Amino acid sequence: MANIFEADAQKLIDSAALKLKESGIPKPEYIAYVKTGAAKERVPQDENFWYIRCASILRQVYLNGPIGISKLRTKYGTNRVHVVRRHHHYRSGGSIIKDAFDALEKKGYVKTTKQGRVITSAGRSFLDKVSNDTLKG
Repeated sequence: MANIFEADAQKLIDSAALKLKESGIPKPEYIAYVKTGAAKERVPQDENFWYIRCASILRQVYLNGPIGISKLRTKYGTNRVHVVRRHHHYRSGGSIIKDAFDALEKKGYVKTTKQGRVITSAGRSFLDKVSNDTLKG
């Protein structure tokens, strides 16, 4: 049985996003209209952005848990491009990450502790199965 350390990260996230979409994780209505952070100029163009972000957050909790919203805001943030002055790092928006955590908690893949969010055995099993499927085919 393979785990996520052996699978390619991008293939794993794409496969997990498809499985999350099929499993019925609710997509918030505002996702089509909001930017992901202050440094962005446009909304995400990918129609499956919500499921890809949920799968990516689930993978980060598996790798780095316990982890909180603040650390993930820093991870998903980006540099704002300035013409005259230096580029500065801006953190990502927190509401998308919080809503992703809420959806994953309702599904039973993540739980909240005092130290932060940690992955449950169901979430670990889900990601291990997806990584095993990606390695096989």
